[in-house]
Amino acid sequence: MGIQPMEWVLIIVVGLLLFGPKKLPELGRSLGKAAREFKEATSGLLKELEEKKSDQMQTKEDRPVELKEKEKTTRPELK
Repeated sequence: MGIQPMEWVLIIVVGLLLFGPKKLPELGRSLGKAAREFKEATSGLLKELEEKKSDQMQTKEDRPVELKEKEKTTRPELK
């Protein structure tokens, strides 16, 4: 949905009234930096979760092979 142009104008006017024209660019840089750091942290976390998920899926695929190998070694003992 996003922010409409009129909403941006209102945000800028309120920002100018609250912080003044000298502080507003500094505030914008700080907010941009914080948003960038948050995005980087979020993407790092998502990447880590995907890696763990991939590892778990690989482990699940390996289990049947391990069970078949164990069955081959234990079946002669059962006879």
